[in-house]
Amino acid sequence: MKCPFCNYLESKVIDSRPIDEGSCIRRRRECENCKKRFTTYEKLECINLMVIKKDGTRESFDRSKIINGIIKACEKRPVSMEQIEKIASYVEEAINKTVAREISSKKIGELIIEKLKDIDEIAYVRFASVYRQFKDISTFIEEIEKIFKEKR
Repeated sequence: MKCPFCNYLESKVIDSRPIDEGSCIRRRRECENCKKRFTTYEKLECINLMVIKKDGTRESFDRSKIINGIIKACEKRPVSMEQIEKIASYVEEAINKTVAREISSKKIGELIIEKLKDIDEIAYVRFASVYRQFKDISTFIEEIEKIFKEKR
């Protein structure tokens, strides 16, 4: 495994443990050159899943796009990378449980929103505003009012 700090190709595994209910292995590694430590994840490669975008085009499923979208929504919020990874794993697991090899981006967005709402309401509204393409301030207000009604 290539070191992200010095690009040396040799590292040793210090610790391995299963995560996400055994669907992934987290490995803590140490570079044999610079001695810095880094984490890698080993995951079973699944059959290629296609995402149907809003405009009808198709592209391969990319977990990193989910993570990047959630990171943007959670910017300057008290949401850890571990929580973000858990959302991405939940979405990926839910998608893999379906028989279909194609899924709409709308369904993926709804799965993300479902989990974000429980973790951080601000991040939820941010993500929903982009995902649902809020047109004006009244749409924001309606969404925030829904949150208040659900809390009561």
